[in-house]
Amino acid sequence: MAIDPSAPHLLIVDDDERIRGLLHKFLVRNDFLVTAARDAAHARRLLAGLDFNLIVLDVMMPGEDGLSLTRDLRKTLKTPILLLTARGETRERIEGLEAGADDYLAKPFEPRELLLRINAILRRVPAEAKLGPKFLHLGALRYDQERGELWQGDETVRLTATEAALMRIFATHTGEVVSRSDLVEEMGRAPTGEDGSGDRAIDVQITRLRRKLEQDPREPRYLQTVRGLGYMLTPD
Repeated sequence: MAIDPSAPHLLIVDDDERIRGLLHKFLVRNDFLVTAARDAAHARRLLAGLDFNLIVLDVMMPGEDGLSLTRDLRKTLKTPILLLTARGETRERIEGLEAGADDYLAKPFEPRELLLRINAILRRVPAEAKLGPKFLHLGALRYDQERGELWQGDETVRLTATEAALMRIFATHTGEVVSRSDLVEEMGRAPTGEDGSGDRAIDVQITRLRRKLEQDPREPRYLQTVRGLGYMLTPD
């Protein structure tokens, strides 16, 4: 079957040859270009010479594992990363997101769910790339929407992976209320009601992010709470 050369190009990284083969066949049937790597070192060689729209990365690999590779790639690479792992507990999911992953899927999984998650991530990427002004101004701070960086004067304000993910979401919805449930879903955490941690984790991260955005986090000017509905970013 001929694949459109303009189709999204995925990199599959998994040490299990059978899984690599199954994922390759399934994703090609669903109109993706697919390249497979057997381990982190192989993936690095491919990334050095090819551009990908998304990386599907197994966490549990011999040698350099998926979390370590994700952390290192995030220093220079913005390509979305979807982690696959046999460990699906909340702590492991949060660890993956903190490392810089865009989503997290526990094994075993239905191939259809993987396809839905891949398409959801790819839909978000062009939306983030087509933001309006390059910078959002938040008092003495400015947020670079293309690079996902927060600046104060000539110095960057360090954001954790989760804080950076929140800023990307809010930047695409400036002046709009974003509900906790939408934040939980977009950040790939367990939906509210599954383990009860989603809303609480979001609230904690919002509090931490406000400490970096606001002169007085107790009276937020830019990242506001809309009672009963969610949160809203209101730049200058």
